Amino acid sequence: MAPSFFLELCRDRQSTRAFSGTPVDGDKIERCLEAARLAPSACNGQPWYFIVVQNPVIRERIARSTFAPASSLNHFTLQAQALVLVLSKREPGLARLGSLIRGLPLHYLDIGIAIEHFCLQATNEGLGTCILGWITERKIRKHLKIPKAQRVVAGIAVGYPESNEIRPKKRKQLNEIRSYV
Repeated sequence: MAPSFFLELCRDRQSTRAFSGTPVDGDKIERCLEAARLAPSACNGQPWYFIVVQNPVIRERIARSTFAPASSLNHFTLQAQALVLVLSKREPGLARLGSLIRGLPLHYLDIGIAIEHFCLQATNEGLGTCILGWITERKIRKHLKIPKAQRVVAGIAVGYPESNEIRPKKRKQLNEIRSYV
């Protein structure tokens, strides 16, 4: 693999909020899920579970659970050809103990890594994604009959971007975010 390939992939990955109506090939979603499956996790707990919503009727119900009626936030989810819900499963014993000791739910770090693996693979597949933290978990649980032992942590809107333009990234300079000791 060329040394610059991964950095180029990171530069190309962006939050897509305008999708074309082109259906997404299931094989592409499967490769994204495989990339997420391969993500590392504390004590190999793999505390994630993914629900892929492609059925148009259910997808619209779930999309409407990602925004408030009076808000324009996340309305683009109605255009996405797939919505992927990311659930957290109970951490295994040692990982749960680590979270208790640290006072920090470490499984959320693991899930975040898996989500980004999914999104980077989606970028590689020519798909656009947008990670959704703003969701109405209660409504999603009701629509999909999700057990109480699992939490709906996030969603990922997936589809072909309406535009292939890569927007310039507005990021802090490297010297603003690191130091060596």
